[in-house]
Amino acid sequence: MEVQSDSPEETEALAADLACRLAAGDVVTVAGELGSGKTTFVRGACGALGVRERVTSPTYTIGHRYHGDGVEVSHLDLYRFQDVSPAEWGDLEPYFDQAIAFVEWPEAGEGVLPPPRFTVRLRHAGAGRAVEIEEC
Repeated sequence: MEVQSDSPEETEALAADLACRLAAGDVVTVAGELGSGKTTFVRGACGALGVRERVTSPTYTIGHRYHGDGVEVSHLDLYRFQDVSPAEWGDLEPYFDQAIAFVEWPEAGEGVLPPPRFTVRLRHAGAGRAVEIEEC
């Protein structure tokens, strides 16, 4: 499914709709160019999952773990990776343990990340964003 989002609020609402279908152990990959709304999408999903903390991009910290309503939520950003080595995977693996995990820039983790339940692709489209959501 591909839809047009004309505002950050619309992008967050799309993510909130998706979040209602997720459970611990699910992985959602979120791909797109810089500034396409990846973190905005994750922020919307986190809000729907009951995360009350401020959701920010983990580009420099690699990952954040949030506490939602009855579920843990992980937010990873692999932008700084060329690929994920086995040693690096050991550091990332706990983020997937009994949590819903959102992974930005998932291309770097191909072959080592758990299979996603959903893939999300965002791209600039006019003044807004095109958001493609695919169930795997």
